[in-house]
Amino acid sequence: MMTVETDRRSMLIALAGAAAISFSPVLYVYSDTNPSTGAFFRMLYALPALALLAFLVRNADTRSSRTRWMAFGAGLLLAPDMLVYHSAMIFIGIGIATLIGNSQVIIVTLASWKLFGEKPNPAILISLPIVMIGLGLISGIADSNPYGEDPVKGVIFGVMGAFFYSFFLIAFRHANKELAPVSSVQFDATAGAALGLLVLGMLPLSSVAIEPLVVQPTWPGHGWLMLLALLCQVGGWLAIAHALPRLPAAHTSFAILLQPVLTLIWGYLILHQEGYSQNQVIGIFLVLAAITSVTLYGSATSGGETSE
Repeated sequence: MMTVETDRRSMLIALAGAAAISFSPVLYVYSDTNPSTGAFFRMLYALPALALLAFLVRNADTRSSRTRWMAFGAGLLLAPDMLVYHSAMIFIGIGIATLIGNSQVIIVTLASWKLFGEKPNPAILISLPIVMIGLGLISGIADSNPYGEDPVKGVIFGVMGAFFYSFFLIAFRHANKELAPVSSVQFDATAGAALGLLVLGMLPLSSVAIEPLVVQPTWPGHGWLMLLALLCQVGGWLAIAHALPRLPAAHTSFAILLQPVLTLIWGYLILHQEGYSQNQVIGIFLVLAAITSVTLYGSATSGGETSE
């Protein structure tokens, strides 16, 4: 009975975390800031709360300096992901951008196969061409008037974000082999991401449709970013990180899949992002089906040698 109650409580925490994170694109759109500014300040505003939480559990954090720097370095990989993800939202809407970002489950598995010899099962290999077809349809190449300000650019940014996020996850996993308190590890990674976004925001990237960082706070835009940081970047991610290791695999998969589905719903209901073409709708379902397949059935098995 205790196990059932624990599972139920952990599942509720995971679902609450996924639901909180699903609102992050909505809050970003409400902030009315450019991608460089929104991505940087969501990290910056999360740091004080994470620092306080890390301080409270400092005695349980026994990591070496090298391991902490590894977490910081993982955050540097998160920086370009956040930048292009927020850019994708502008070009193709929050729902599709988030869905494309979640295709990282396929990239992570394939990268782990190459790097660590974790062999994927057939579900992953079958899903890859399905995702590629879906992304092609979402980009609007088969439509005369697809949804989105620039759907091709949105898909490109979204895929770039999925790649950067995949390598962040791999680096983050290896930075926390000692299983330190999650708030401590997240503080280090968030600090790395904030620094990376600060540097990226000062680079001349206008030629690739990325505006520079605006450091002057505006209201109510930065109020929305503060809410995003506390609700999603701190509360949502800590809830998921706490709950997922305590859940069965099937429950974990459902919690992970909830976030992109809810974001699609919020985009339609709250931001009125509608008008997808028939081909784009088909593409959305193809990508979602492939991600679901990999999340539920695409577990990798260790063993074997990586090929060069």
